[in-house]
Amino acid sequence: MEKLQINNKIINIYYNEIKDNMPLIINNSYNDDGENLYRECLNLNIKNFILVNISNIDWDREMSPWKIKPIFDDDNYMGEASKYLLELTDIIIPKIVDKLNIKPSYYILSGYSLSALFAIYSLYKTNKFTRIVAASPSLWYPTFTEYMKENNLYIPDKIYLSLGDKEKDSHNEILKTIYDKMIETYNYLKDKNIDVTLTMNNGGHFNDIDKRVAKGIKNILE
Repeated sequence: MEKLQINNKIINIYYNEIKDNMPLIINNSYNDDGENLYRECLNLNIKNFILVNISNIDWDREMSPWKIKPIFDDDNYMGEASKYLLELTDIIIPKIVDKLNIKPSYYILSGYSLSALFAIYSLYKTNKFTRIVAASPSLWYPTFTEYMKENNLYIPDKIYLSLGDKEKDSHNEILKTIYDKMIETYNYLKDKNIDVTLTMNNGGHFNDIDKRVAKGIKNILE
């Protein structure tokens, strides 16, 4: 494991070996929990990849596509995803690649919850990421599915979506729309002839986070 700090972001890099023409997985994480995710990937016998876990993210601010009113009292959705995405593609990733001295075969963007929404949103801003892992993406985000349909996206090679089967069982009127929004998103992507997979997991939003992301990484690499 290698550890870097770039623009105040904590970057942990995991691999068994390092060489050119390996996929580079960028995972934006709420916590500095890359070790757990990497272990789950190894448990699934995933091989020949490099995992970059980025943390110390201003979560609500940098993962949100546009400013909205708080869903809960401590939310601060300020809509700076485009700004962070530019930082990621133009500064953070080039420094990582330079540090590792590699030429990746392709780039995967993965995430959970709001960072999974960010991964989907990235397809509307850059063609850097040709495969997307979006585990329990925050598709309840106001007007996001409308945004998807009204704007053009860069067609990726593959998208993996997943959701917990209890996530829709929320008392919050916005959060409880998640299942319907997921089905709407899946159907929209299928209609675009995108290779998209949707997996339903047991449990709610906070169950088996690293296992769910690792399952997506395994699928997207196959």
